[in-house]
Amino acid sequence: MSMWDKISRQISEALSQDFQLKKQSSVMGGDINQANRVDGLLDGEPGSFFIKLNQKSLLGMFEAEAAGLKEIEKSLSICVPHVVCSGVVDNKSFLVLEHLQLGSGKADSAALLGQQLAQLHKTTVKQFGWSRENTIGSTRQMNIQEDSWLDFWRKHRLGFQLELARQNGASNSLFTKGQKFNDRLEQFFVGYKPEASLLHGDLWSGNYAYLTNGEPVIYDPAVYYGDREADIAMTELFGGFSNHFYTAYNEAWPLDAGYPQRKKLYNLYHILNHFNLFGGGYGMQAEVMIDQLIATT
Repeated sequence: MSMWDKISRQISEALSQDFQLKKQSSVMGGDINQANRVDGLLDGEPGSFFIKLNQKSLLGMFEAEAAGLKEIEKSLSICVPHVVCSGVVDNKSFLVLEHLQLGSGKADSAALLGQQLAQLHKTTVKQFGWSRENTIGSTRQMNIQEDSWLDFWRKHRLGFQLELARQNGASNSLFTKGQKFNDRLEQFFVGYKPEASLLHGDLWSGNYAYLTNGEPVIYDPAVYYGDREADIAMTELFGGFSNHFYTAYNEAWPLDAGYPQRKKLYNLYHILNHFNLFGGGYGMQAEVMIDQLIATT
């Protein structure tokens, strides 16, 4: 029995429906996983699924992604791919998701994305973090729960990435300046106490799309509960979100006046992570960002 037949059997068991595989093809996906589409008959009707593959040892990454998608789905705020199943076959870990038909969006799609993201962020809990760790890209993301947002961000976001950067050969000046800045975070939060909002966690332009009916969909999350500004800041890091998105978000839940001063410190986390994943000029970019942030304190 082929690997695809084995996965098809697990799809059948997960859905309590008979899935007969007819076709498997590779599709465009991320840099980390192999992305595939399978087509066949589900109880006699046409059915398709999106499947991610990676090495066996990374099953936990897929299980955490599945848990994150379910956490977002449970909020009833914005569309995500429905999780079918995950597991290991033939020394490969896999994650099966529903296959969504994507389109180019409609006139109000970007505004709807902003409104629905604000609704997602209105899903709040008492503590920052999450019940399990996951990954940001392929980097381990610690979600140890904390009562204090500053403690959480200092230890489990910037502190974690700075230590990893040191281990990955970052310059002494980057590490020293980063530690110095991390000790000054309080100055960016005078008069501002964020709620622990449900976050996508990795919200760049490659992780959202629109269905053929114009409805927004988000995927590939790095879920945790934190300051909603961290999600919004990342939407500005690599571009790809329209003014209609930001206007609609602010109409649904206005951002604090101090957000422009904080967005760079939130995006520093992602630039440090890019250094830890890819090296190169991201180290210099992170150091420049730290210099700019220190200059404002």
